[in-house]
Amino acid sequence: MTIATVLHARKLCKTYPGGDTRHAVIDALDLDVAAGEIVAVIGRSGSGKSTLLNLAGQMDTPDAGCIRCDGIDTATWDDERRTRFRRRQVGFVFQAYNLLPTLTVRENIALPLELNGLPFAPRLDTIIDALDLGTLAARYPDQISGGEQQRAAIARALVHAPPLVIADEPTGNLDQETACEVIALFEHAVREAGAALLMATHSLEMVGHADRVLRLRHGRLVAANE
Repeated sequence: MTIATVLHARKLCKTYPGGDTRHAVIDALDLDVAAGEIVAVIGRSGSGKSTLLNLAGQMDTPDAGCIRCDGIDTATWDDERRTRFRRRQVGFVFQAYNLLPTLTVRENIALPLELNGLPFAPRLDTIIDALDLGTLAARYPDQISGGEQQRAAIARALVHAPPLVIADEPTGNLDQETACEVIALFEHAVREAGAALLMATHSLEMVGHADRVLRLRHGRLVAANE
């Protein structure tokens, strides 16, 4: 049986200004992530992990190279088209959570369903219960802890069952017990739903659940032990 490639990148490049020249953060990078696969990216701070995730998650555009998400070439799309695609096809867990302060926890989690015209029941309540957010559902982001905000952000990323999930340090602000619960939820979403998970992490627990661990070095991905 052929396993679909959800994310496909070839010769991907991204540069930023650096004095009189431009600095290549991502340099001719190749990457494939298959349906049902968990890929962890590690590397020192400033190595470009977040830049790579932003490119893979359609938050940014490459300067050069090919990137396909769920079989569709998105490298040359404009912002509006990428936004529509991202709403349905990608779930993103940000380091800074990015919960909307004027919406309750439940409303934040439900936002991808609303934007995509998808039914709320039973998926919304299922994921709220899975991350133990039921008693917090009516509160606003500034009324809950950082770890609780992180759990809400994870629930929002998974609720619409996207084929590609991008996670930037998804367990960085969680205690060990909650982190284990989140890892189990990620695994279920990926393994059972056939999604692909690309994450940047320093968590040994998360790395231990990955199918592949890659190190970002000098703008390219290499095996973690290189």
